Amino acid sequence: MFVNKFILTSNPFFQAYSQSDLLGKLIFLALYFLSICSWCVLLHRLWLCYQAKKYSQRFHEIFQMQKHNPLGLEYENVTEKKELNPFFNLYKTLKKHSLEVLAKNRHFSQLQDSSSAASLSLSDIDFVASHLCSQVAYEVKNLERHLYILSTTVSLAPFLGLLGTVWGILTTFSAMQTATGANTHQMVLSGLSLALATTVLGLIDAIPALMGYNYLKHSIKDFATDMEGFSNEILTAVELQYRKVEH
Repeated sequence: MFVNKFILTSNPFFQAYSQSDLLGKLIFLALYFLSICSWCVLLHRLWLCYQAKKYSQRFHEIFQMQKHNPLGLEYENVTEKKELNPFFNLYKTLKKHSLEVLAKNRHFSQLQDSSSAASLSLSDIDFVASHLCSQVAYEVKNLERHLYILSTTVSLAPFLGLLGTVWGILTTFSAMQTATGANTHQMVLSGLSLALATTVLGLIDAIPALMGYNYLKHSIKDFATDMEGFSNEILTAVELQYRKVEH
């Protein structure tokens, strides 16, 4: 207990917080709150992107082995969450809409000729491709969810630190004008401590948030390119299997 108390009292941020006034304490609490939120979002998004890439790569390998029957692939892994496998979600979108179009074409073709097999026309393929594009956009949006908290931290934390700096300097000059004796020394030190500590905390909040935000945006952008490539791959496999041959 004594050791923990000694560590807290020797911590410059704790000392600056304990010696600051109400506004100074509110600035400290806001900076701590931003730090906690940004780190939670950053770590969760990093984990989510890692899991999405890992499970998508696994599903891509499975599809490669069974691409001769593109609409007959069955893949249900109960240990995975829906948002952790974008490639599987893209395949489900392709399979759902392709089977719907094939069922419709089969119905109309049997009305005209009972011996004709169902196939996909160019307009049908474009229809399925549009749904794949929408699904890619949805997956990207899901991966980028809550990233605005990181960008907000990058912008807001330095300004809060600057506010603490200005307020600390202001209280320092005010103390020098009004106080006398030993109290002046203590109030000047507490004001300068607030000014410097909030600046450091603002930068500590903003720098990791900026690096994490840029890394995640770049990583998600690259993964979006991979999703578009996989969409083209599975659509091509379906087109080769079911496209209507024009005479």
